[in-house]
Amino acid sequence: MSEETRPGAMSLIVVARALRTRGLKGELVADLLTDFPERFAGLSELLAVSPNGDIKPVKLESHWFQKGRIVLKFAGYETIESASTLIGHQLAVPETERVELAEGEYYNWELEGCRVETVEGRVIGKVREVMMTGGVAVLVVEDDSKHEYLIPLSQSIVVDIDIPRKTLRVDPPEGLLEL
Repeated sequence: MSEETRPGAMSLIVVARALRTRGLKGELVADLLTDFPERFAGLSELLAVSPNGDIKPVKLESHWFQKGRIVLKFAGYETIESASTLIGHQLAVPETERVELAEGEYYNWELEGCRVETVEGRVIGKVREVMMTGGVAVLVVEDDSKHEYLIPLSQSIVVDIDIPRKTLRVDPPEGLLEL
């Protein structure tokens, strides 16, 4: 899933990124960074995270979708000038407010940092990122010597995902780990 977290003291899920102002009344156009745009209907507040990491709450007055993006109107941002101060900010919610997924589904950021080992117990490395290639998720696993392994995220290969233990067990087909 495409919601992403940002490091820091408070775990946040970034749901949008402010791009530019719109109109004369302090509206912002933002890229959606969530697979759940409907979540904005239930939000009254977001956390604006500046490029340098400062976090401030912003009250969401209204929102609507336009051409694959979201237009946001925040309380207290009534002019182009005031709204422009939020350009480049990530807009986030606390991780505790994440959309719950069905059993067996995981956010990409939950997989990042997980230790990957074979069903025989051989440690391969840690998931550095989840890469999407043509609609297929691929784990980019890096070992201690910075060697990368690309492992398709399929049930026949990734046989066990234990998020609380931050561990993935894989049963790779012959030759996959030699690439």
